[in-house]
Amino acid sequence: MTTLRLISSMATKPLLADLVALYRKHNPDVQVLVESVGGVDAAKRVQAGEAFDGVVLASDAIDKLVASGHVLAGSRVDLVLSGVAVAVPAGQALPDISTEAALKAAILAAPSLGVSTGPSGVQLAKQFEAWGITEQIKDRMTQAKPGVPVGALLARGEVALGFQQLSEMRGVAGITVLGPLPEAVQITTTFSGSAAAISAQAQAVRTLLDFWASPACKTLKEEHGMHAA
Repeated sequence: MTTLRLISSMATKPLLADLVALYRKHNPDVQVLVESVGGVDAAKRVQAGEAFDGVVLASDAIDKLVASGHVLAGSRVDLVLSGVAVAVPAGQALPDISTEAALKAAILAAPSLGVSTGPSGVQLAKQFEAWGITEQIKDRMTQAKPGVPVGALLARGEVALGFQQLSEMRGVAGITVLGPLPEAVQITTTFSGSAAAISAQAQAVRTLLDFWASPACKTLKEEHGMHAA
């Protein structure tokens, strides 16, 4: 029995659970263990030399780990494209977010806002800056702690309007997902996998990632609100 230990960000946790199960159907002699934590923490643990065989993170985070020598150059496999969705606490009035102008108005009207520490939070900050509203909303902004989904803040009523990867919003009790960001300002993150530099099973990781990138996994990715990369 081959055992592969992977670390990932929370954004892909539910998807990877299903991808692991699908891979095991075809490869019952391979056990895949995935630990999902905040993306920033995941990268730090890989950089610290923790014994993982593979890493699944946003592509830019993977590239930084390649540059620092912590994952193998040439082993990156793009797996999914993930967009950002907007949600409110269940039972709250549903603001219009259908256009860029409507979304901006909804943000300015919201008494409190929640964003993630992940790639979407970084890009949203840039969008707020581009709109010139950063100063207006900064005192109403809450950034979820690493590993804490924005949906949890919404469900507890801590924020009135929240943004995160659609995959992390789906199925969260106590919230209503309004839909994706308007196309004009949609933030799409590529999540990729790579073999860790210290792994003695790099080829087995490559085989796993190649399967996850194959057409056999396309439908499963769409069921999780993502698209094949």
